[in-house]
Amino acid sequence: MSTIALFGANGSIGSRILGEALQRGHQVTAVVRDPAKITTTHPNLTVTTGDVLDPASVAAVAKGKDVVVSAVGGGDGPGHIATIEPAAESLVAGLRTLGEAAPRLIAVGGAGSLRMPGGKQVWDAEGLPDFLLQIMHAHGDALDFYRTVSDVRWTNLSPAATIAPGERTGSYRTATDDLVTDADGNSKISTEDYAVALLDEIEHPRHIGERFTIGY
Repeated sequence: MSTIALFGANGSIGSRILGEALQRGHQVTAVVRDPAKITTTHPNLTVTTGDVLDPASVAAVAKGKDVVVSAVGGGDGPGHIATIEPAAESLVAGLRTLGEAAPRLIAVGGAGSLRMPGGKQVWDAEGLPDFLLQIMHAHGDALDFYRTVSDVRWTNLSPAATIAPGERTGSYRTATDDLVTDADGNSKISTEDYAVALLDEIEHPRHIGERFTIGY
């Protein structure tokens, strides 16, 4: 079993990752600004205060862990711009201070930079609202940064075009930079199955140093 430090454990995706990790028997340290927001109790769960935007805080909670998972968000568009790429830089900076003992990093990414059939990226679709474009490009900027990093073992997991709470089926398909769609052209994943895929990657690493994506 792995020891996991999880940033953003109280969010929509982070809470599913937390539940999936605990269900599988992993030891999880939930790193949040306000511990009172974590209502889950479990023998394998520790809740601690930390700041994903502070490299020293990242290093402190990451030390001795097997994996750091970042499921942080930013609420609206400007919030994502202020959080996602700066968090990527802070996470890498903090892990670098741990040298060869640094844990793996798995970050929740976005779907905007994925290629659609025909070659355009998701964020090139017509009619997308500005706030959504800001969120997409915030994740795209973080991915661009990760791709410059060779001294930290990172993985970026992009969801399908649509991700929402739903059923845990345990089934999904993967790709690297191309949007995963079904026979009707739909690209969907539940937050529950997103968590399944992320924990599968923790247990069976296949995408170190790259982005991958999932969908039904």
